[in-house]
Amino acid sequence: MDFGTAVVPTNLIMDTNFQPVIQRAPRGNYRRHSLEFKRRLVALTLEPGASVARIAREHGVNANQVFSWRKLFEAELPVPDVSTQAAALLPVVLAAPATAPTSQQPNIGSITLEIGRVRLRIDGQADPSTLAQILDRVLR
Repeated sequence: MDFGTAVVPTNLIMDTNFQPVIQRAPRGNYRRHSLEFKRRLVALTLEPGASVARIAREHGVNANQVFSWRKLFEAELPVPDVSTQAAALLPVVLAAPATAPTSQQPNIGSITLEIGRVRLRIDGQADPSTLAQILDRVLR
């Protein structure tokens, strides 16, 4: 037996070239916006009722980019002056406490509850325990 040279078939030879087969497309140029432009957009987004997404779309910028500019300029943002804003106070009128109904004056009223096709109407004074049981059954 001769163990001299081994013959390897050509279809089993491995290629050792590790170059990527797919080449990337060249990246486009990044747009460079001036600080003035960025600050103006950030100021627009701080207006009451402003939508960051709408403002970004109108100016051809991604909304995420505008949010990052807001963080960037956060220290420069004007702090709203609370002292100049008028506080909206409502007048309050205290009324005399209502007197509890006496046994001679029964509570007269009506409760109507509609859930789907079920309609419950209670006229007059309702017993709280009975009403709780009815509501428990109806609301299941």
